[in-house]
Amino acid sequence: MKVFDLQCEHGHGFEGWFASEADHADQQARGLVECPLCGSPKVDKRPSAPRLNLSGAPRGEALPPPARPARATPEQQSVEALWMRAVRHVLDHTEDVGPRFADEARRIHHGESPERGIRGQTSPEERLALREEGIEVHSLPLPEALKGPTH
Repeated sequence: MKVFDLQCEHGHGFEGWFASEADHADQQARGLVECPLCGSPKVDKRPSAPRLNLSGAPRGEALPPPARPARATPEQQSVEALWMRAVRHVLDHTEDVGPRFADEARRIHHGESPERGIRGQTSPEERLALREEGIEVHSLPLPEALKGPTH
């Protein structure tokens, strides 16, 4: 198992787990590696410090700290972590009705379906029509990695 430090073009850092270096290269070439936060497919492998066996190092000799890859500031990481928790909460507490979103939202609004949290896809025109009918809707862009089943 290979664990790589990865970073997208927007500076979001994350880990990627792959069966091998070749597996990483294959998935990268097929466009399967993307940022879990923003969905960007432009992802680079960042330098990381390997696990070092220092038992043979002379006593008292200080080793330089390993080089750290450029990462988001702690404030950016905190905001990103909060956003990801909020997205996960929405995914865990709503029903995915897919392209039937507008119809199902109307049925719930008119009492024809049980009231519950739903999510799905609509066009900008459908969202506007729902809002004009007094049905509250919000857009939540999701990276492709989060659109499938969550673990």
